[in-house]
Amino acid sequence: MTSAPELTVVHVPLSDPRVAPLLSELAHEYSTRYGKDAHAEISRYPDEEFTPARGGLLLLLLERGEPVAGGAFRRHGPDTAELKRIWTHSAHRRRGLARRVVAELEREAGERGYRRVYLTTGPRQPEARGLYLATGYTPLFDTRADPETIGPLPFEKHLTAPFEKHLTAPLEKHLTAPEHPGKALDQ
Repeated sequence: MTSAPELTVVHVPLSDPRVAPLLSELAHEYSTRYGKDAHAEISRYPDEEFTPARGGLLLLLLERGEPVAGGAFRRHGPDTAELKRIWTHSAHRRRGLARRVVAELEREAGERGYRRVYLTTGPRQPEARGLYLATGYTPLFDTRADPETIGPLPFEKHLTAPFEKHLTAPLEKHLTAPEHPGKALDQ
């Protein structure tokens, strides 16, 4: 039995060279599906919007040091993060990596005080639409309508505050050290 390679989550600026495959493949996907206006979507927001200083974040999942998936969020309002640039490398699709990226982004957004996540996806991206529906996002559009008649498809999800998850659990005794599952942190 072989084990799956370990994935590492890294927070990076858009200028990091490891982000290049994400931007390149997204540009290709957008231009294939939407034509020449695709570049406008990639460059719509300044890079600074995806930095912690501006309330954003860009993360990559690395496998053996190589980027296999990634995504970002930016501040959309005082308590709302907007997910952008969700990507899985074309050679690594159908492995659940996009779900992992979305979960990591939600966790990071919650830790930064956001209570809601908002996003839009294009009407010609049925796999993205399916991902968001499968991961608990509420569609803010009529799901029975032809997506081409709607335009960008908006979704939202309300996050649970990290501190609320632990209110009913006894204190430190139930926290475990990540490197030693089942071992309490205070041992």
